[in-house]
Amino acid sequence: MDERPAVIAARILHGGVARGNVLTLTEPLSFWGAFDPRSGEIIDIHHPQKGTCISGTILLMRETRGSGTAPGGMAEALRLGTAPAGVILIEPDINLAIGAMVAETLYGRSCPVLSVGEDDYAKLAQEAALEITAGGLITPLPRAVPRA
Repeated sequence: MDERPAVIAARILHGGVARGNVLTLTEPLSFWGAFDPRSGEIIDIHHPQKGTCISGTILLMRETRGSGTAPGGMAEALRLGTAPAGVILIEPDINLAIGAMVAETLYGRSCPVLSVGEDDYAKLAQEAALEITAGGLITPLPRAVPRA
């Protein structure tokens, strides 16, 4: 019997539609100083996933690290096309949501920013790829998504 994975309803911090391969970060990331919006790579020398490109992924991280300057990093990455396709957090971060809102308003580029509970996060982190609907529903995809 082929059992379909459950659809998860997330809290929408900034809405949008996205699909991509899952990248789960093991540590929080700052979008200002620890991430290079020109390349889409993690550049923080202390981050365990330094050198990883987050562009086009459905980025899962428990929480972010940073300050009120994070919206600038997120908006710039969206402008340059190097941002994640979507971000799923446990701890809501208004800064990322603001950056996504600004980029959508100024550049017409969107990145959903969502929040889920611990149990749902653990389930999503096990998936290869996810799809996010405008209504904040997250659906596991049956296989990885080819990178554009």
